[in-house]
Amino acid sequence: QVQLGESGGGLVQTGGSLGLSCAASGRTQNTYTMGWFRQAPGKEREFVAAIRSRGGHIYYADSVKGRFTLSRGNAKNTVYLQMNSLKPEDTAIYYCARRESSVIVSAIQSPQMYHYWGQGTQVTVSS
Repeated sequence: QVQLGESGGGLVQTGGSLGLSCAASGRTQNTYTMGWFRQAPGKEREFVAAIRSRGGHIYYADSVKGRFTLSRGNAKNTVYLQMNSLKPEDTAIYYCARRESSVIVSAIQSPQMYHYWGQGTQVTVSS
């Protein structure tokens, strides 16, 4: 089993910035896919960003490109999502997700491809 611990989030005004961290522990593998999804009230869970450990490629949803940056943290099995120029439509519960293998690029935005999930952290952007 793998456990994901999230931190960060909170309340910010439009145009502000926030950062989210996620650390994986337990039976982690060297090859993995790890990233973030979000879910707003009444909406489906949607992809935000992810990194594949093999090659270090990072993928973003079109809605966050140029505003959000996903990076690997200094600690092993940690990722950090820096969110800039936040908009009210970014308001959601953000979930860290991970799979202990490489997800194929064509499916990387699918929640079903991820085996482990964090408890979620609220991000609220006021207008």
